[in-house]
Amino acid sequence: MNTDSGLPASAPSGRSIFGWPSTRPGWWSVGLGGTFVVLFIINSTVFMQLTTEAPWQQTLLPFYGIFMLLCGLSAGILGLIAVLRRRERSFLVWLTLLPGLLVLFLLLGEFLVPH
Repeated sequence: MNTDSGLPASAPSGRSIFGWPSTRPGWWSVGLGGTFVVLFIINSTVFMQLTTEAPWQQTLLPFYGIFMLLCGLSAGILGLIAVLRRRERSFLVWLTLLPGLLVLFLLLGEFLVPH
């Protein structure tokens, strides 16, 4: 069954590689990926440049790092779900696979390489 546009009725409408995400997991992955990038930049420019040890660093930074890694990993997982199951085509969702792979690479390196 074809519609007036010539596309099959079951074809996704409005999905483009240059458009915004059209699925809920796609939007979540883009939001979490953006959060990961912002937290990563803050970590690199502010926290890694500190030279003195303050008492708040020992309590705040582990939670900050875990939250940052969870944002990146969940962005990658949701991006993969959106691409594979929901047939998301937006390049923004494809970009969220990169933070997920980075976090996965860091975690595997931490557990597999003894130091």
